[in-house]
Order: sequence, then C-alpha cells, then structure tokens
Amino acid sequence: MHEECGVIGIYAKESEVVPQMLCFGLIALQHRGQESAGIAVVKDNKMQYYKEMGLVQEVFNTSILNRLHGDVGIGHVRYSTTGESYASNAQPLVVRYKGGSIALAHNGNLVNANAIRSELEDDGSIFQTSIDTEVIANLIAKHYHLGMKQAIVESVKQIKGSYALVIVMEDKLIGVRDPNGIRPLSLAKLEDGYVLASETCAHDVVGGTFIRDIEPGEMVIIDQNGVESVFFDQSSRKAVCAFEYVYFARPDSIIDGRNVFVSRKEAGKILAQENPVDADMVIAVPDSGTAAAIGYAEESGIPFNVGLIKNKYMGRTFIQPDQKSRELAVRLKLNAMKENISGKRLILIDDSIVRGTTSAKLIKMLKDAGATEVHLRVCSPPVIHSCHFGIDTPNRQHLIGAVKTLSEICEAIGADSLAYLSPEGLIKGIGLSRNELCTACFDGNYPMEVPENGDKHIFEK
Repeated sequence: MHEECGVIGIYAKESEVVPQMLCFGLIALQHRGQESAGIAVVKDNKMQYYKEMGLVQEVFNTSILNRLHGDVGIGHVRYSTTGESYASNAQPLVVRYKGGSIALAHNGNLVNANAIRSELEDDGSIFQTSIDTEVIANLIAKHYHLGMKQAIVESVKQIKGSYALVIVMEDKLIGVRDPNGIRPLSLAKLEDGYVLASETCAHDVVGGTFIRDIEPGEMVIIDQNGVESVFFDQSSRKAVCAFEYVYFARPDSIIDGRNVFVSRKEAGKILAQENPVDADMVIAVPDSGTAAAIGYAEESGIPFNVGLIKNKYMGRTFIQPDQKSRELAVRLKLNAMKENISGKRLILIDDSIVRGTTSAKLIKMLKDAGATEVHLRVCSPPVIHSCHFGIDTPNRQHLIGAVKTLSEICEAIGADSLAYLSPEGLIKGIGLSRNELCTACFDGNYPMEVPENGDKHIFEK
C-alpha cells in the first residue's frame, strides 16, 4: 500500500533559504510519496513555484532552488490516489483568483469531491487538473469576498474526508487538519519562524523544535504576529489513521504524542505474546517490520538477526504493471542473507499483508536460500476493507484477507504458519484509545459515510 503524500510549510521572514529548507523537509518526507514533488514560495506578494514528476532530488537542484525567492512557502510529495499520474496533477497547486494567488498542498482524500466539483462546474468553474485539491482551491476562491480566514473556514466546512492542508495566501502560512484528524499535521518553532509538516522527522531536518500537533478541526494562521488558532469543527470523533503507526510514518516521527518506533516495537511484543512459535531466529521485512521484529525477539527470547537486505536505492520507477516485472522488482528491492538463514527456522515479521503476492515471493526466496521453516507473523490485523482517506488500497476483492481464510492465506503464500496481531493488540501497541483511531481497513468502521461504489479514484474514468 502507498500513502498519498506528505506536506510541509515554512514561515521564516528573515530567512533567505526557505526554498532550500522546504527541499530538505521534502526529502525527509519522501517515503510518503515518490511520484512527484513541488515547492511554492512567496515574497512581497509575488508567488513562484516549481513542480515535476520524480523524486525530490530528481526534481530539484541548486540552480532551480536558487531561482525561487520567498520567505513563506510550502512543499509537497505525491503518490496519486485521486487523479491520474500526470505532471499537471503535481502539487502544490497554485491558482490565481480575483483576490490574488493561492498555493495549496493537500495530504488526504475527499469523499464528496465529485459532487462539489460538479456544482462548481455548473456555476462556471473551470478545472485544470483531476485532483480533489483543486476543488478546495476553487471553494476558497469562491468565498474570497468573506476575507481570507472565513473563506478557508467556509470551504473546509463543505468538504468531507481526510485532509492535512498547508496553504500560502496573503503572505501567510495556513495549516488545516480535518475534523477527524485522520491525516497527521504538526507545528514546530524555528529560530526565525515556524514549520508545519506531516511528520516531525521533517521538523528535525530543518532545525525546528516541536511545539504540538494541530488538533482535529483546527486551522492555524501563521504571520508576523505569531500563530493564531481557529477551531472550525469539534463535533467529530478523533480518528487518526492506524496505518500511520503500522507502516506509513517514519519510525523516528511522533504522531499525536506517540513515537512510531516505540508503538511498532510494543506491537511486536504483543504479537509475540499472542502468537508464539518455536524457531531459531526472528527476522524482519525491512524497514517497516524492523521495530516490530525487535519487539517480538525481545519478548520471545528468540534472537533477532538480519535475514533480508533492502536495496535503499530502489525507487518506484522500476516497478512495472506486468507480472514478470513485478517479480523482478521484489528481487531488486529485497534479497535473502543466505549466510544468516541457511538451516534456520525463521519467524518473519511484516507490518501487513495486502494482496499476499509479495509475502509469497519473500517466503519462497527465504526457503530457496536455505531456511527450513518460515513462520509469518503480521504486526496488524487482516486488511479486509479499502481505504477512502488517502491510502491506495486495492478494491476489496483483491485484498487477500477479505477473500480467504487464515489457513487459505497460509497455504497460498507458502508459510509454515501464519498469525496476525489482534485488533486489541494493535490498539494497545499504538497507545491511543480505540475511539481515537481510524481502523476502517481492518474492521470497516469508517469514521464517516463513504462512497457506496467504493471508487477511491474519484475523477478517473
């Protein structure tokens, strides 16, 4: 599964290197989106931006960054879940309207964007992209006569779904988090300004000191007077995406008060308590399974060792849609450490199973390398429902956990045994209450009404 994107915003009026800082922050958030990258900056009401397909370090170089001049700006890395994979759909989205210019970057997915877009088009709005982010920008432009603050409030009251927004408007930096807080967004202090970012790892890279998470249903407006907080909706229950802790977030990030590495390690310990097995070695599917594997090993007393080596320079560029290329891609990305695993009974720790195809290939790879047994332990419950909030999950009929029993999955992937972490174990490991988490991909309990047809790619035909 893939996250849709990551966002960052910087307000630093005395700084000459805001574009460079945004670029460094995006590199820290690269794991959240590897399809396109972009930066928009403003200085004295003059907006400049650059965005293109590719990884951050492929899109930006010193020459491009030096051409961007601004002391307020936002950045975005994208993996598409709504809208096709075109350069025109890369963000930030910059639009000009009667009141000036808006730059907007969005992490999440709107479940009612299709209906709003249709209404706006009926009223004469023209759309240049197929992303739901442009719906938000059009709403803000439509309400601009109310003033900047109220225009944004009125706009976000109309949209439903998940969103962490960073916006540049009138030389101000604005951050907005959806009423359920599904997607993360946090605030940090710079020596001469502030940073908003999807994850705290981006704050660390640019030298920011963490202040707090933006609350669900909160908008913050950052300008020369500091940070103003506006709550536009406090009627919904908090529902932070559980998969941020399972897979998406970097392990050194802190989301809503919980360190991701600590959460994954604790979940691994609980997994060992719930599903013990006699074996010689615990290994991980790197990197997202590593923390849980360390926890499993500590709790079980079975030593942890390296069983799979990850090629850290493997980008999505190499992954092709045909089956043969996908099989080659697995070997490009991961390779078995034969010297460590030959003749050993292994406990393989992974964060999740989606389709099951990768698990089957990894287990075969380990056995071909000499492992006598491979017992797969999954540090999350079975994924049995699609996500509608910014994570690219397959349709339900392609989720192996939704269409096969535990024994059928075990047989299909070639494991000697298979066990998942319980829903209660996952929640305990994360350290938040059940009512503070969105676990819809595991239990179908969506925090809001979702489209009946299950179409997450709202504008794609």
